[in-house]
Amino acid sequence: MHQALTTPTEPVRAPRKRSRRRRYVIIAGIGLLLLWLVASMLFGRREKPIPVTTEKAVRRTIIQTVSATGKIQPETEVKISPEVAGEIIELPVIDGKAVKRGDLLVKIKPDSYKALVEQQEAAISAAKATNLQQKATMMKSEQDLRRAEDLYNKKMISVQEYNAAQAAYDVSKNTFESSLHEIERAEAGSSQARDQLAKTTIYSPIDGTVTVLNSKLGERVVATNQFAGTEVMRVADLSSMQAVVDVNENDVVNVKVGDKAIVTIDAYGERKFHGTVVQIANTGKTTGTGTQEEVTNFEVKTHIDDNDVQLRPGLSCTAEIETNKVDNAVAVPMQSVTIRTGDSNLSPEEIEKRKLIASVRDKGDNAAELTNQKLEKKNAKEERENVIKGVFTMNRDGKAHWVKVTTGIADDTYMEIKSGVNPGDEVISGSYSAISRKLKDGAKVTIDKLQTK
Repeated sequence: MHQALTTPTEPVRAPRKRSRRRRYVIIAGIGLLLLWLVASMLFGRREKPIPVTTEKAVRRTIIQTVSATGKIQPETEVKISPEVAGEIIELPVIDGKAVKRGDLLVKIKPDSYKALVEQQEAAISAAKATNLQQKATMMKSEQDLRRAEDLYNKKMISVQEYNAAQAAYDVSKNTFESSLHEIERAEAGSSQARDQLAKTTIYSPIDGTVTVLNSKLGERVVATNQFAGTEVMRVADLSSMQAVVDVNENDVVNVKVGDKAIVTIDAYGERKFHGTVVQIANTGKTTGTGTQEEVTNFEVKTHIDDNDVQLRPGLSCTAEIETNKVDNAVAVPMQSVTIRTGDSNLSPEEIEKRKLIASVRDKGDNAAELTNQKLEKKNAKEERENVIKGVFTMNRDGKAHWVKVTTGIADDTYMEIKSGVNPGDEVISGSYSAISRKLKDGAKVTIDKLQTK
């Protein structure tokens, strides 16, 4: 009987134990899951290091430059324009021909000017003949006056007859003097005619090369006595060349006569020519007046010191004018220098955004929309109040430290640091977004190995 009672009870206890174990396992799993979620939230809230690149501050020579573009031109170039009109009957030069001072360049048909000279010579002869006649008349009138005066003193003629003799002498004398002026006028006309005849032949005023030839043999040129006529050609001294560049009005104040320059000419690739600033225009040239593209430039002439190659007028060039130089300066990468507003350690963009959002919220408008619109038009200037320059350094603690600096001149890559940074300091040099917006004093940073490579 006892065996029949105990046998069916044992299979009932085993399932109960298994169900308790399953319950414990599920509870434990849920607990672990909750712990994992809590841990993930806590770790997620921790500040993630900002990836950056660094570079050490070093001592180097910094050269501040002003860049400008322009053309290569000869320092001495003469425009050949005749002062008399006529047909070109001689043109013994071609474009690019070398000429010496005194060489014949162009000759204009002189026939009409020779005739004018002969006409004026004849006028001189006629004036001289008239003068001789007037001289004889004056001498006779003078004798008649003396005779009339003697007779008048002897009371042999009336006063009217004496006065008539006196008047006749005065007229003959004035006529004689007038004939002298006629001779001078004729001689002046002859001189002018000879001068015009001489101008029909034009000689080279300098040693140089014909750089422009606009006229051909047989063409007629136009000219007047007051103005130069048709530009027939140009003669330039190609042994002394200059770069004529346009410097922006914001940069020209830094340029001075005597500054050295590096000139690159498109036709000569990477070769660098050395130059010296010799002239700066006093008056600027404005283009695009009254438009958004209005620009004012000043013409700066830079003498090319290198003479080993013959440069051609009109070549495009770029001049890097060295306006300032500092030797042994403490230098950091230019992108490392940024600005912050006041002591808040926030970038100007962040502060401006917060101000705009606050002002828009007070008005009850759409903050996001208006903020974005205003930020797009905002052009932050360093001259605003409480704006300071500085760099972020990275020490062994793996954090960024804000350091206020005083800057000097800069070249294309590096900026001079007068105070705040010492040689060997590890300065954060990238990325631009990290330096300008993300970094704050004490922020955790890490070296971005990808950018470093």
